[in-house]
Amino acid sequence: MRLISRLKFQTKISLGTFLIVVAVALMTAVPVSRMASRAIISESRGRGLALAENLSLRLADAMLTQDLLRMKTMVDELTGVGDDTVYAFVLDESGDVLAHTFKKGFPVELKTANTASGTGARVQLLDTGSELVYDFAVPVVIADRRFGTARLGLSRSRAEAEVNRLLLTYAGLSVAALAAALLLSSMFARRVARRINLLKEYAQEVVSGNLDIETASTLKKNCWEIMDCGRTKCPAHGKPRHRCWHMHGTLCPDCAPADSQGRKTCERCPVFRENAGDEIQDLAETFGIMAMTLKKQIGALGQQQELMRTILDATPDLVCLLDAEGRFLAVNRAFAAFLDRPESEIIGQTEAEAFPPEQVAERQAHTRAVLESGRGGQAEVSVRTPQGQRWFHEVNVPVLAASGQVGGVLKTARDVTEVKHIEAKLLQSQKMESLGKLAGGVAHEINTPLGIILGYAQLLQDDVPEDGQVAADLRIIERQAKVCRKIVADLLGFSRQHESSMGEMDVNESVREVASLVRHTFSLEKVSIEFDLDEGLPPVAGDREKLGQVWMNLLNNARDAMPDGGTIRVSSRRRDQDGVLAVSVADTGTGISPEHLGKVFDPFFSTKGVGEGTGLGLSVSFGIVQSHGGTIEVQSPAPPQFRPATTDDIAESGPGTVFHVLLPLSAPPAGQLSQTPDPA
Repeated sequence: MRLISRLKFQTKISLGTFLIVVAVALMTAVPVSRMASRAIISESRGRGLALAENLSLRLADAMLTQDLLRMKTMVDELTGVGDDTVYAFVLDESGDVLAHTFKKGFPVELKTANTASGTGARVQLLDTGSELVYDFAVPVVIADRRFGTARLGLSRSRAEAEVNRLLLTYAGLSVAALAAALLLSSMFARRVARRINLLKEYAQEVVSGNLDIETASTLKKNCWEIMDCGRTKCPAHGKPRHRCWHMHGTLCPDCAPADSQGRKTCERCPVFRENAGDEIQDLAETFGIMAMTLKKQIGALGQQQELMRTILDATPDLVCLLDAEGRFLAVNRAFAAFLDRPESEIIGQTEAEAFPPEQVAERQAHTRAVLESGRGGQAEVSVRTPQGQRWFHEVNVPVLAASGQVGGVLKTARDVTEVKHIEAKLLQSQKMESLGKLAGGVAHEINTPLGIILGYAQLLQDDVPEDGQVAADLRIIERQAKVCRKIVADLLGFSRQHESSMGEMDVNESVREVASLVRHTFSLEKVSIEFDLDEGLPPVAGDREKLGQVWMNLLNNARDAMPDGGTIRVSSRRRDQDGVLAVSVADTGTGISPEHLGKVFDPFFSTKGVGEGTGLGLSVSFGIVQSHGGTIEVQSPAPPQFRPATTDDIAESGPGTVFHVLLPLSAPPAGQLSQTPDPA
């Protein structure tokens, strides 16, 4: 059966027709041969019986007259009647042979091989050794008296030979009929197969995307010509290779209304009667209409797809669609840009192939959870990217197939890093506000008793010997009280809002002025300062005193980060693309660990030892810069372009840290400069 199913359609038709004709021939050959054999044998026996009876009647006169010569003549005449006559002879009533046709002598045993009883004839089949013979024995009766017997032998084998010749002729005719049937069936199969092969070629064209095929020949007469309608907007108008009875929405008023399945009954339509073909033609025409309809539907789907693609590519969110096996079916432009790979390369891959190994386990767990539960989910995840650590708000939605089963997962991810930063700044601002109020209250409460302690310690020094133990103890009290007074001053500076004296200032001059104040002190600690200032910077609006405090704090922090000495590099640049002026202070010190980078601007946070700092310098500096409409950024390790030029071997120095003070080139609104807000 498998071999037959793999045969070509044309071969199947030819083979089927041939087998049908062979089966019919075989079914008719057996009964026909038997009927022919019976008919010929029966005719042979009837003929032999008639000849024997005729001989018996003719012998009556000769036997009365004992005319042996006449008897001999009569039996010899029978041998010339037909080729199937084997012998003839006459016996008298005593059983003696009166005349016979044997040339080599009469076989004696033949006399008793068949005897007629009474007045009736008898037929006996004899085997002579060389052939089968029907022996007919007919009594010669004269006046109801039996005078003898007429015997006649007809060859049955010769009759059977006639039957065989007839069957051979029938077989030859059957073979000729089979050959003719095979030829005609091949021609018919070739014609049918050619039309079916055309449909196959049309199907292959459709599969390859060509929907502009014409599957039918031109109409004998077009419908708009037969109906003389003049309706040029009809879907069938101007399409000679498309049949109107296969098209929907025709405008002909004579068209019968379509049934519930959209089919029209057009048997009575003159256009249908004029141009309708057979079933294969109907199939070809329907195929053409299908291709035309598919082209329209695919065009509409293409427009929708382009619209959807435009919408997906326009959104900054990362969108991807995965199937039930976790393979990407579609991604948008933002998703491909995030992976830095073309969309065509991502499609068909799994998340394990597209994402770094450290992200795969979590993503696949979310995907499996949606596929198994059929419920969506959302989460905020942190991802390390070449641009740094980013936060994404992910939403996973199950995609249901037509059967109702979960057939895939739609994932969207929105970058909420900036939102996270704003939330952190807001939290920091609230924290700063609370700390500022607390610091102000504490400073005010301890400032008065601290002043009294310091004053009395100084007064008591005048009443005791200068070189005594009491004087030494009082000097210790004075020194520690001054330390406390500085801490209180920092607290008050952190918590108070005080007026700013704003005006145009030269940032480079302000930096040089502050550096000149500390250069000598720093040199004693083997710390040098180098400058890389852009002399073409425009003036900015700012408070010279407060910005000087910022430069001082940054320089002091840089010095403290280099206990064994090092180099501080101060640079200034104009960033027109950002609209800011940047002052960068870089050192070659120990650097800041990643876990501390986000806390350096927090009040009271310090990595210095006890008694070496209050942790308020950067917080106060941040607030001052913010009041000028700017901000401070920190990087550690310091990028190579900001590291001091005198440090030839970076391995011998620390990773370093760089602080960037970004001030706006244009003056901030006046209301923003009126007072210094709490640092955030």
